[in-house]
Amino acid sequence: MKKFDKERLLLAVAGPVIALVSAILLTSIVLIASGKNPFEPYRLMLEQAGFADVQVLIVNQASLYYIAALAVALGFRMNLFNIGVDGQYRLGAMMTAVVGAHVSLPSFLQVPLLLLVGALTGAMWAGIAGILKVTRGVSEVVATIMLNAIATSLIGYLTLRENFGVLLGDNVTTGVMKESGWVPGIDLGQDVGEIYGLVFLAVALGIGYWIVLNRTRFGFDLRASGQSETAAAASGVNAKRMVLTAMLISGAVAGISGLPLLLGDAHTYSLSFPAGLGFTAIGIALLGRNNPGGIALAALLWAFLDKTSPALDYATPVAYEKEIATIMQGLIVFAVVISYEAVRQWGLRRQQKLVGAELAAAANNNANKEVAA
Repeated sequence: MKKFDKERLLLAVAGPVIALVSAILLTSIVLIASGKNPFEPYRLMLEQAGFADVQVLIVNQASLYYIAALAVALGFRMNLFNIGVDGQYRLGAMMTAVVGAHVSLPSFLQVPLLLLVGALTGAMWAGIAGILKVTRGVSEVVATIMLNAIATSLIGYLTLRENFGVLLGDNVTTGVMKESGWVPGIDLGQDVGEIYGLVFLAVALGIGYWIVLNRTRFGFDLRASGQSETAAAASGVNAKRMVLTAMLISGAVAGISGLPLLLGDAHTYSLSFPAGLGFTAIGIALLGRNNPGGIALAALLWAFLDKTSPALDYATPVAYEKEIATIMQGLIVFAVVISYEAVRQWGLRRQQKLVGAELAAAANNNANKEVAA
C-alpha cells in the first residue's frame, strides 16, 4: 500500500509541475522568436513580487480567484463543467451591490445579508442549468454558456438609470453601498495598502470544501456520483438530486466570489467591475487538480502573473509586453490538459506493473511454501 500511496502523491505533483515547466519553456521560445531575452521578464516579475504593495495586490486578487475556482472545482468533482461561474459571479456581485445600496442594517446584520444575497443569486442562476439537466437532459455546458450571455444582458438592463443605475462621474453604477456593509480589512499602511477582510472567507471556504468532500457522507456521495452514476445509484444515491445540489452549491460559491472586492474596496458595481473571473477560475481549478491546497497555489500564481506583469511595459533599457503573462497563463491551461492525460496514462501503466509484480511475488511465495511442505 505504501508504494501505491507514493504513486498517488507523485501523480498529484507531476501534472502541475510538468504544466508549469512546459508553459515557461514555451513562453521562453516565444520570447526568443521575437528577439527578446527569455529570462529577463521572469526576473522583473519576481523583483516586483518583493514589494509589499504588490504582495497585497496579489493576495487580494488571489482571494477572488480562489473562491471562484472552488466553485468550478465543486462542479468538476461531480463531473459537471460549470462554465457559468462568470455569469453567476457578476450577477451575484451586482445584486449584492443593489441590496447594499438600498438596505441599511447594523453591520452585524448587513454583512451576513449581503453574503446571503450573493450566494442565493449565484445558486439561483446555476440552479436553472441544474434543473434543465436533470429534467430535460440539457448539457450544463450549453446551458451555462447561454446563461452567461443572458446574465450580461440582465446586468445591463438592471443598471440602466431608470432601474437601479446611478451616475457617478462618467460611470453608471449601482450606487455606493451603505457603510454598514463595508468589510474592513488589514491596513498595512498608506504606501502598502489593505488586505481585504473577506480573504479570511476564502480560507474558511477552502477548509470547508476539504472537510465536506473528504469527511462527510455528502462528500462521498458527491464524489461517487461524479465517478459513476450507476454505482452511486446502486448504493442508494439519487444521482439527479446530487447533480442539482452540486450545481446549486457551485453557483452559491460563485455568487460570493466577487464580494471580497465589492465589500472591501469597490463598494459599488459598475461596468468596470472585473469580468472574465469565472473563465480564469477554470484554469486555476485544473492546475490545482480540484484540491483546495493546489487551488490556493494556482490562484497565487495567477495573481502573481496578473499583478507583476504591468511592470514589464516600463522595463529599461528594453520594454517587454505585459501580455507575456497572459500568454503564459494560456499555455499553462493548454499544458495542464496534455500533461494530466500523459501522467494519467503513465500512472495506469505504472500501477498495472506494481500490481503484476505483487501478484507474481505472492505466487512465488505460495510456490515456495508448497515446495517446503
